[in-house]
Order: sequence, then C-alpha cells, then structure tokens
Amino acid sequence: MTDFEKIKNYYKHFDEKNRLQNDNSGKLEFLMTMRILEKNLPPLADGAEVSILDLGGGAGAYSFPLAKKGYKVTLADLSETLLAQAKKQKDEDKVQNLISCDQVNATDLSCYKDSSFDVVLLFGPLYHLTEKDEREKCVGEIRRVLKTGGKVFASFIPHLAGSIALVQRFCWSPDQVDINTLEECFNSGKFKNLSDNGFQEGYYPASEEIEKLFTANGFEKKLLRSIRGFGYEKEDVIYKFKNKNVFSKILDLIDSTAQEKSIIEMCGHAMYVGVKK
Repeated sequence: MTDFEKIKNYYKHFDEKNRLQNDNSGKLEFLMTMRILEKNLPPLADGAEVSILDLGGGAGAYSFPLAKKGYKVTLADLSETLLAQAKKQKDEDKVQNLISCDQVNATDLSCYKDSSFDVVLLFGPLYHLTEKDEREKCVGEIRRVLKTGGKVFASFIPHLAGSIALVQRFCWSPDQVDINTLEECFNSGKFKNLSDNGFQEGYYPASEEIEKLFTANGFEKKLLRSIRGFGYEKEDVIYKFKNKNVFSKILDLIDSTAQEKSIIEMCGHAMYVGVKK
C-alpha cells in the first residue's frame, strides 16, 4: 500500500509551488502542458461555464492560470502544506473562479457528486500510487465525477524514464536507492525510497498500461504523448533561442514528434487525454 504520510511529508519540504518556474526544465514542462490544455480543453465561447477538478494540483500551478482564463476550478490535493499555499494566493490575488481548495486523497472523491465536472486534471497522483487497486479506484472515481463526454488529462512518469533516472539517484543519493531498489523498479515500476529524503512512493508505468487502465474504466483515448518530448534534458539549450520564430518552431517540432513511442517512454513526464464514454 502507498504510504501517503511519506508523500505528505515530502511535499512539506519540496518547493512544489515554484517547481515549474525555478529552472528551464520546469518552464518547458509548464509551457508544453498549457499548450496541450489550450488545444484540448472545452472552449469558453458564448459564456459557457466549464468546471475543472485539478486533482493533485498542489499549490495551484495550473489552477490559477486556468481560473484566470475563466474556467471554474476546484483544486484538490493530499498535502495540507500545498493547499495552505494555494489558499493564501487565492486570497491575495482574489481569484474568484478558484472555487475551493480541498484536502482529498485521489482514491476517494466521495466529497464530490456524480457528474460534477467537465474536466479532471490528474497531474501528480499517478506518480505516487504504487498499487494497482489504488490506481483503479482513482480512475474509477474520476469517471464517476466526470460528466459524460468529459475529459481527463493525466500525467505519468513512463517506466523507462523513471527507472533510468533512478540510476542517477543511486549514484548521487545511495541512502535513497540501493541495487535492490533499482532492480525492483525496473521489474515492477515501483520505487520505495529507503530514506525520508527525496521523492517518495513512486510508480512508473509503461504507456500501454496507462492506456489500458483508462480504457478499462470507460474512457476513449484522444491523445497520448510526451510532455516535453525531445526537449527533455535539452531545456537550457532551447531557452537560449531568443528569436521568437525559432523558439516557436522548436516547440512545434516537439509537438509533431511527441507521440512517437520511443519519445514517450524515454523523455520524462507523459500525458494521456481521454473522454468519458
């Protein structure tokens, strides 16, 4: 079973609020994610009201920009620390379209009624839910709270990208990873940190597993892609392009190749977009 207390403790100390602004890696992840959302979210035309559940949304990295665009956003997260940061920013910025900041475990959305949301963002929980039944509960609950035809945007860390990254951690932080931990992750996708320092309770599935998980729970795939694509670990180079046309063309090239399976599996975070049938 996933140790949720370890996850909460991790986010007490990790600067999740500023992760997407602290370096070029985070900046590119945020930029490409927003491009995906802008292309695939329901439009706000003719005064339409679109409700979004940002499940595992942390301190609101996506909740705030989407609320400011006019979406009705409910932010939900496991971490009291991150929710307190979001509530503080909501009050300071007076963001009315951020409806609430709720402490929620992604496996239990009983505080929300059936068919409550047009969209669910799942940017985080699939990084941590180590057990199959927990992932099934999470996706089943998402299906329940989504309206028919509603969309889910789910990010995950692909198996090879996550497992290979642990090789570096094995070298840099041997208190967190030993050879048995590394072997277990390559075999099962599970990462159980040996210490209380660093990323906790990781799960790294192959993209086929994610697709099957959502299909089995009544979703139809619309998109499966790498988020940063070939820009992964080349972010500092990409941000050196100051010519706006060149920079934009690079982003278009990332988009055009992001659905290649080899890129999905090897280039950091990936995203599944599905529609509730």
